Amino acid sequence: MMVKRPLRKPRLLRRAMTLVEVMVAISVLSVLGVMAWQSIASTVQARDILDAEDELQQSARVALQRITRSLQLAYLTSNLQTVNTYVTRFATRDDNPVDTLWFTSLAHQRLYRNTRESDQTEFTIWGEPDPNRRGAQVLLMREAQRIDHLTDKDGPILPLAYGVKSFQVRSLNSTTCEWQDDWDDRSIESGQTNALPRAVQIVLIMLMDDPVEEDVTLERAFATTVILEYGKRAECVPGTAQ
Repeated sequence: MMVKRPLRKPRLLRRAMTLVEVMVAISVLSVLGVMAWQSIASTVQARDILDAEDELQQSARVALQRITRSLQLAYLTSNLQTVNTYVTRFATRDDNPVDTLWFTSLAHQRLYRNTRESDQTEFTIWGEPDPNRRGAQVLLMREAQRIDHLTDKDGPILPLAYGVKSFQVRSLNSTTCEWQDDWDDRSIESGQTNALPRAVQIVLIMLMDDPVEEDVTLERAFATTVILEYGKRAECVPGTAQ
């Protein structure tokens, strides 16, 4: 009885990949891997940039909204000769790099029932060195629950923004229609006695770390103009002197 041997495949069909073919395949995979990694790295970098920008803009937006709401309802009382009464103020001082503001407002929100508070309040806004960033300032706000004869004392102090490079304030004189760096409702020489500006212009410049390059600091500027509800209406076009 004859035993049939299995048919052998041709030598050409049993040949494995050559070294050249392996090297070509590895090269192609390496190129695809590098391209994929660059795409992922660019996506992550873009996400980091957007996150940093969003965080900075959110911080600036919250700070400016808080200041805007308080300034809009700034007021001064006409009872200047009353004895043993509270004192209202509106004053700005051109400091470097953060200007200082003192003003009384009707923007206070009472949080607890039966407290001896009303909508009247005192605000002070100023800057102090930022302990976490060299060359930057912390923008601070003090709000007193009640108005007294000390317009820059009492009340809790809360930070408005960190990493502030500068905070500049200008007030619009409704009589001359000129923007002034300083304002004092107690100043007799400037003609601002017991007077509010018509508007207040605020420019806030904040610092942020560059998400791409180390040891690089970026600057972002934010600006707003606040119309004071109780300020005297302008008698001329802003920016032109009489």
